[in-house]
Amino acid sequence: MFKYTKLVASMTIASATILAQNLQAAGFSLNDQSATASGNALAGAAASNADISYSYWNPALLTNATETSLYISGALIVPTMDVTVNSAQDPNNNDMTATATDTGDVVDTTLVPSIYLAVPVSDKTVLGVSLNVPFGLSGDYDDGWAGRYHSAESSIQDISLAFSAAHKFSDWFSLGASFQVHSAEVQLDAETTDFAAGGSVNGDGYGSLKGDDIAYAYSVGFTLNPTDSTRIGVGYRSEVELVADGEAKYTNIGNTLKALGVDNAGLQSENTLPSVLSFGLEQDLTDKLTFGASAILTGWSSMQELRIEFEPGADNNTQPDSVLTFGFEDQWFYSVGLTYDYSDNLVLRTGYAIDYSPVTDQYRSARTPDGDRQWLAFGGTYQYSDTTQIIASYSYILIDDVTVNRDGNLAEDASRGSFNADYESNAHVVSIALNTSF
Repeated sequence: MFKYTKLVASMTIASATILAQNLQAAGFSLNDQSATASGNALAGAAASNADISYSYWNPALLTNATETSLYISGALIVPTMDVTVNSAQDPNNNDMTATATDTGDVVDTTLVPSIYLAVPVSDKTVLGVSLNVPFGLSGDYDDGWAGRYHSAESSIQDISLAFSAAHKFSDWFSLGASFQVHSAEVQLDAETTDFAAGGSVNGDGYGSLKGDDIAYAYSVGFTLNPTDSTRIGVGYRSEVELVADGEAKYTNIGNTLKALGVDNAGLQSENTLPSVLSFGLEQDLTDKLTFGASAILTGWSSMQELRIEFEPGADNNTQPDSVLTFGFEDQWFYSVGLTYDYSDNLVLRTGYAIDYSPVTDQYRSARTPDGDRQWLAFGGTYQYSDTTQIIASYSYILIDDVTVNRDGNLAEDASRGSFNADYESNAHVVSIALNTSF
């Protein structure tokens, strides 16, 4: 039992600012920032001349606006996740599968909004403002499930307000940049062990971590038009340095944990959300048919661990830092797509993408059961009037089956025990947008 003196350094609730509950994109990034771009799986996203929503990937594309333009988009993400628990033990090796509840409906349906406004101030210069949710997730497991010491409920929301400017230096070169204000909120819950798999008189306890922060970031980008039929773009969104302040709150904490300083307390956690580097190409094959391609590199290696520092609790004891290892790797997203001008009033799109997960087998957990993804996307734009377009898209996202195998050998699992489960996941995404000028 004394080996659990390590447990505070790996508190059950101090897990991660991410988990698998976002099934739309690898890690926990949200790629559905434009119904137009989603229609061909983001193919050519950093280079497209379709509308101002592409400025999310490359601020130079604000120059797509020749008059004041407003673009409002919403993406409904409908995920499913089937979890099969193969085995689970508490820190004293008590079996947790026989009396465990079902995992429940782990993932939640989520609506992701995006808004863009562009105002040309001259023939060559455009100013803009946008509101996006670059990172986010929401979901929870049922109370009493077999992996409850590893995860119970988690959510993260990062809202970004960006102020942008773009300038067209010539017919073949444009440059843009933005300044972003990020408001991030995190909640991480898990049940806390009683060292008897919930079988002692008082049963398991519960811990909840909440924190938030305001942070700042930027993006830059450029476009090249070497010919009338070729468009090339590169955009970069910077890392976001977060210092989240909040509170850890517990209920029904057992004496063993209390003796180790587990108590309600303030907390602080420093995290770095990843950078995103986007390369885009659009090539007009005919007057009606356009080919697009994208390669997007997300700098997930900025997230190697989550370290939480605690303030003294009511007993004036300070819990040791809590650490959870991510071991994330930088990963690429690749897509290709076609756009077809079916008529004067209708444009059709389709695309295919491969999105590689940053999670490694060694550190995959109940909060990060992430796998590689494949996208199949369709969409279209209907010209409703001279100034207004209605855009819609549908994406099916197939996620590789993965196994979470936490065998209890990692120091951070000293208070969680061991856990082995198979995850099968997929998602449907429906996006609708209104694009208008005035």
